[in-house]
Amino acid sequence: MSEKIKIVNDKKLDCKIISFTNFNCKLNSGSNLNELKIAYKTYGELNKKKDNAILICHALTGDQYVSDINPISKKIGWWSRMVGPNKPIDTNKFFVICSNSLGGCSGTTGPKEIDPDTNKIFGATFPSITIQDIVKVQNYLIDALNIEKLFAVIGGSMGAMQVLQWTIDYPEKVLNAIHIAGALKHSAQNIAFHEVGRQAIMNDESWLKGNYSEKKIIPERGLAIARMIAHITYLSEDGMHRKFGRRLQSRDIISFGFDADFQIESYLRHQGRSFVERFDANSYLYLTRAMDYFDLSDIFSKSVEFSSVSNQHINYLIISFTSDWLFPTNENKEIVKILSYFTRNVSFTEIDTDKGHDSFLLEEPELDYTIQGFLKSNYEKVDPNE
Repeated sequence: MSEKIKIVNDKKLDCKIISFTNFNCKLNSGSNLNELKIAYKTYGELNKKKDNAILICHALTGDQYVSDINPISKKIGWWSRMVGPNKPIDTNKFFVICSNSLGGCSGTTGPKEIDPDTNKIFGATFPSITIQDIVKVQNYLIDALNIEKLFAVIGGSMGAMQVLQWTIDYPEKVLNAIHIAGALKHSAQNIAFHEVGRQAIMNDESWLKGNYSEKKIIPERGLAIARMIAHITYLSEDGMHRKFGRRLQSRDIISFGFDADFQIESYLRHQGRSFVERFDANSYLYLTRAMDYFDLSDIFSKSVEFSSVSNQHINYLIISFTSDWLFPTNENKEIVKILSYFTRNVSFTEIDTDKGHDSFLLEEPELDYTIQGFLKSNYEKVDPNE
């Protein structure tokens, strides 16, 4: 039987869902997905030549709601300040696409979805995935939308990993690549933090070996702790000191107990509680593992060195932040050095900020100007009137 593709508007999720059936998506683990759903949002209009499309790749706990209101969390989209009319990624000019990643929990096939072979929730039976698998699925979406070439692929953190993977696997489809706060590989330190978070989830008695959905319960404590641990890595010491210091939370003296005496404790607990309301524990396990497996330290260099004309046309923009100790500037510069050595078109900016790794999600004017300027200069090289 031939592959079938269907696109529907999902009113509950307020996005489009494309379904592939009679399908064979082979993953790096060797497993196959015979059916696939991709939830995605679009902003702006695709022009006649279909050369103004930008794919935005979200970070670990992101989703397709890059702008507007997220119907799940009821909060503004995670990059609303960046994407929209007359904003740095201007939807008056560009057709912006953002899909929930494979393994996610906002409508795309992942551990919380139904396994068509068993009619039960995947849970921990969901196959292991990699960043390359995530990008492969994004490419299915781009092909289904009949877009032959993306004006740009943009992403921060886990999204930055996807940007690099796009330039290796589908270089002929990418004109511009904006890589924000990433690296060629996930470091041992980052893997260690992820493992502590995963252990917190898997040691929660409500995790039930990944089958908690069948019992309609959530491993809340484990998932909240995992989020608290991860959130610390997204911040910086100077930023935490500026925002919280050692200020007490709603009291004049310490309690001599284990309540949240300090504002930073209260903040982290709030982050944990709110995260449980919007994210799936199993998705967290699978996506952190995908990041851990990411290692392009050899492949990227060879891809750039031995390419013919397939990726020599790509314009790269690499951005790092001075206070990001999760993906520090020196790891971003490794990418720049490789591209520069092989005389590729690469620009690099290190932004001075104390907001840590999360700087790309927060109000950071220099980031806005840098991305806007890069897109504008390269957009002027194509015919915007087509």
